[in-house]
Amino acid sequence: MNILVIDDEKPQRDSLSGFLKKRGYPTATAASGMAGIAHIEKHQVDVVLTDFRMPDQSGLEVLKAIKALNPTVDVVLMTAYGAVETAVEAMKAGAFDYLTKPIDLDELELLLTKIQERHYLISENEQLRKQLAERYKLPNLIYQSRAMAEVASTAARIASTRASVLICGESGTGKEVLAKAIHYASPRKDRPLVAVNCAALSDTLLESELFGHEKGSFTGADRQRIGRFEQAHQGSLFLDEVGDIPLATQTKLLRVLQERAIERVGGNQSIKTDVRLIAATNRPLEQMIKKGDFREDLFFRLNVVTINIPPLRERREDIPPLMDQFLSRFSKENDRGAMQFSKEAQDLLMKYNYPGNIRELENIVEQSVVLARGDKITTADLPSIIRQLPTESNPGLPEFSGSFAEQVAAFEQNLIRQALIQTDSVQRRAADLLGMTERHLRYKLQKYRMKD
Repeated sequence: MNILVIDDEKPQRDSLSGFLKKRGYPTATAASGMAGIAHIEKHQVDVVLTDFRMPDQSGLEVLKAIKALNPTVDVVLMTAYGAVETAVEAMKAGAFDYLTKPIDLDELELLLTKIQERHYLISENEQLRKQLAERYKLPNLIYQSRAMAEVASTAARIASTRASVLICGESGTGKEVLAKAIHYASPRKDRPLVAVNCAALSDTLLESELFGHEKGSFTGADRQRIGRFEQAHQGSLFLDEVGDIPLATQTKLLRVLQERAIERVGGNQSIKTDVRLIAATNRPLEQMIKKGDFREDLFFRLNVVTINIPPLRERREDIPPLMDQFLSRFSKENDRGAMQFSKEAQDLLMKYNYPGNIRELENIVEQSVVLARGDKITTADLPSIIRQLPTESNPGLPEFSGSFAEQVAAFEQNLIRQALIQTDSVQRRAADLLGMTERHLRYKLQKYRMKD
């Protein structure tokens, strides 16, 4: 991050530039506003620290000139006259912040850290937008089934609104892909899309992640942190696994949605946010409400529009185009040239039930591309769980003649066994494939006395 210090007093210039260089910031100096502007015209500058009162130009004039040259440069004004009116005028003109002389170096360092984090987030979001804009346009959703055509139609109709969306479906059905498609088809497509996996964070970390925190608000909070709501301002916030949010955080989230403002953890300042909320879950929220595990009022706030994505086994027409897309992608990524599936391999892939849905199909295709001996993927290149499916030459097990409960139990055990084989007995991944929690999977393993 390149810094320019503009000040007509040499001791002040030297003092600040010396401090900044010791902190590792490439720093240049200018003795007047005109000299500073000339420097910016010729060199890359990210941050300008400029005195407010100088003989040739005021700091406000310098600020306006800099913003006219390059609006992305962050300008911090310094003055010995801490007038509120001056600060307000500077902020209206586009100043990032305002410091009073003598400069508190700790305050300056904290301010530069905030600017650096902001630059990083802007750069990261811009890069992600460029990478994802084409891939996740709504027309590029891959499907042939009538069920997914209805999903795409609903998503397209609500994309231009600011209505909250709740996307429901089993794990791996493409809930995040649909959320991205909605965002990039909306008027907010040029603003950030920020995602949070609510199940991956502890209660304390989730609250800090969503709302941010102030320095010293809890052990380890050694500096202020901006939360995901602030990062998503004027964009969209995607809350994945929203059913895993603890009740205490649900209450705070409800208040944010009602008031459209957040308070950082450990703070008391209300910060307005303009965020389009898209949530997703693979859990039955209505049942959780009855058990007291999910707030009904929050459910209604999230549930303005609900989109249910059917599992892949209920829309088998979508398997061929998805296979082709994954095959093309992984063939290019692994420098395998043009590849194709044999008819026998395609038939087996069409018969499989995909407890892990699209994510599992994607993993199967990638594994097959990597292991294939030639440019055609045969049944021998497929995972063992696929090869074991019944074929004309191998009709499978004889019809089971037990009671209904015994047949259901046998079916459940077979699904669990397949998932464990597919995930190398990693219970967390197997639970994701099956669309259940890891605790539920452990319960089933104990119930059927199955070894993982």
